[in-house]
Amino acid sequence: MTSLERATEDLIQTLRKMGYPESFGLLIAANLRTEKMIGRMIGYLKNAKPQSDAEIADEMLAIMDDRDRWTQKKMSEYYNSKYNEYLNSSLREE
Repeated sequence: MTSLERATEDLIQTLRKMGYPESFGLLIAANLRTEKMIGRMIGYLKNAKPQSDAEIADEMLAIMDDRDRWTQKKMSEYYNSKYNEYLNSSLREE
């Protein structure tokens, strides 16, 4: 069993203890996609103790948004670095 599968199973078990069906946990895990993001969701569930499935879905969307912002930031940093290398390279004609 991979660490992602373990994290998914932990998420499902946490949600089951809260009274939600396994399919809800599978849906949340499928959207979060990574062990780290699933771990954040488990932490939220255990600490915040949300009262509805809508609160859980809102947190899932917030986590996904954070991941997307982080990915965009890293892509921007990478391409900015490449552009700066180009500007500073001796190959560039002025």
